[in-house]
Amino acid sequence: MELGIYSFGDIHPDPLTGEGTSPQQRMADLLERARLADEVGLHYFGVGEHHRPDYAVSAPVPVLAAAAAQTQNIKVGSAVTVLSTEDPVRVYQQFATLDLLSGGRAELTAGRGSFIESYPLFGAALTDYDELYEEKIALLLQLDEQEVITWSGKFRPALDNARILPRPTGRPGAGHLDIWIATGGTPASTIRAAKLGKNVMYALLGGTVHSFAQHAELYRTEAAKAGHDVGRLKVGVSSTGLVAREGAADKFYPHWLDSLTRIAAERGFSKPSRVSYNMQAARSGGIYVGNPEEVAEKLVLTHQYMQHDRHILQMDLSSVPQKTVLQSIELLGTEVLPLVQSELSSE
Repeated sequence: MELGIYSFGDIHPDPLTGEGTSPQQRMADLLERARLADEVGLHYFGVGEHHRPDYAVSAPVPVLAAAAAQTQNIKVGSAVTVLSTEDPVRVYQQFATLDLLSGGRAELTAGRGSFIESYPLFGAALTDYDELYEEKIALLLQLDEQEVITWSGKFRPALDNARILPRPTGRPGAGHLDIWIATGGTPASTIRAAKLGKNVMYALLGGTVHSFAQHAELYRTEAAKAGHDVGRLKVGVSSTGLVAREGAADKFYPHWLDSLTRIAAERGFSKPSRVSYNMQAARSGGIYVGNPEEVAEKLVLTHQYMQHDRHILQMDLSSVPQKTVLQSIELLGTEVLPLVQSELSSE
């Protein structure tokens, strides 16, 4: 199983110190994390797209290109690209270029986004929420299959015998991008990803680990019904977490609380608390926090339920200090990863 990290470039002030981080400094921090993740053998480095004052990354591709130029082996990808408010042609060109720059290490994770600020920004109507994504993901996948394309739809100008360049290096297949479908875990989005025959990335935002087992099972069942080779499809999980030799739960809690409190207020969710945090940080919950042995045990447990191929952690909610994040990345690569690999190989 692959392990990795992802970030949105959180620049919200540290709830413990009140200190903020400039967008420029956060970009430097992200690149430092990418270099370390590559050095310690992690498999994936991702950055997400947001258009909010509390996140520094609104354009993932330049950040990923810089990370690719400073690393050797790690895969670099979006986490996620908000495809509903993007032009699939331009997205494809950008990621194909990233793939060439990185020597075939680029990945594109396409989703609808957990926030909606990009819709008014780019002139998209929320009433078209589902229809926008359906049309644009279909076009994106067609672009990946055909270098020359004739197409017409509702939300962008038609393409008439248009040649889309550049083409990617050829990984995972000749001239194709590595495209994943992002989902929060609804049955409808799971079935969509399965029918498309693309890898799926689940955002484990709450609940218990075993509750997501049904989604992975549904995905594989529906993919097989659609005629896809299930053995070639990958399931990924993204979650929050932190690895530390001591006191990881206490270190992560104030940052988690600050971030989740803001999100809960925006969306009308129940206010988070130490009780709800402890439930999520427990062995079967959705926060992967603890010492290397504890985090490895929880990752293995998740794999037993989901048989997933990749797990990525977001470690920097509400400006977790860079030093703490770097220590966590190092432990994830040098201690957690070997423990997980050893346990899974013995199984």
